[in-house]
Amino acid sequence: MPETVPLGGSEITVLALGGLLLFVQFVLMAVPANLQLGPGKTMGPRDRPLELTGKAGRLHRALSNMHESLLFYAVAAVSVTLLGAASPLTAACAWIWLAARVLYVPAYAFGWTPGRSLIFAVGNGAALLMILVALLG
Repeated sequence: MPETVPLGGSEITVLALGGLLLFVQFVLMAVPANLQLGPGKTMGPRDRPLELTGKAGRLHRALSNMHESLLFYAVAAVSVTLLGAASPLTAACAWIWLAARVLYVPAYAFGWTPGRSLIFAVGNGAALLMILVALLG
């Protein structure tokens, strides 16, 4: 019997890959943050917020944005999967979201404007379309 991909397979696979991307972004931010601030501050009690500047600060903000975007995408992927609305369209949207999130990291780190905002819009637009398909499908 041939193996089949369950409905929502691509969408859930992309969700898992998004989790891996979150980890990669954390590492990309943590290394320059530790170099900039030193372990005394990064391993300290953090009673005051860490003030990162330059590329380290941009990578920190990109990581914060990924937390928000990953949650939004998770709602989309789970909705499509549990409501049985997975389709080639939602699978394509999932991969578009992931590609946009991968591109967003260098776009934010290197200050690409207006590219960063356009990449953000494409990624979140793809996730929004998935939610609409799940609700209206």
